[in-house]
Amino acid sequence: MNEVSNQVSIDLQRVDALIDMFQTLKPESLSDVDDFYSSKALFKDPFNSIVGRDAIRDLFAHMFDTLQTPHFVVHDRMIDGTQVFLTWSFYFKVKGIKSTQMQVIEGSSYLRWSMSQDGAWMIDLHRDYWDAAQELYEKFPVIGWVLRHLRKRLASPGKSA
Repeated sequence: MNEVSNQVSIDLQRVDALIDMFQTLKPESLSDVDDFYSSKALFKDPFNSIVGRDAIRDLFAHMFDTLQTPHFVVHDRMIDGTQVFLTWSFYFKVKGIKSTQMQVIEGSSYLRWSMSQDGAWMIDLHRDYWDAAQELYEKFPVIGWVLRHLRKRLASPGKSA
């Protein structure tokens, strides 16, 4: 059994500051990423696997270059020692597409923190989990029809939520 009380635990204020950074991130505040990620942090999501805070900052810069009004809303946080799990919604519009409809991706993030040499809690692993097929690809006309059809064929015959 995991004895959380006997292990070091991330400071709740540090986690709250990270959540605030995510929810208020703007192109002009991208340097805030440096305050939370170690120099060799690993970031992985359905499209990317990158290493280093510079690459992570560049990933967020790319998000602002390709999307209109991207923003995160964090719903829940769970903390176990040096591990943090967040659930979130990511809202955006795609630049260059005339649709004015806001898109949303529901996902979660696993964050592993470690203490830096100067005593600051830093993220050394950030792993995002979200269903690219359901949350993104199914919204495209042709491929979306194929994926929705495939999902229906593979789903259990019981009632779905």
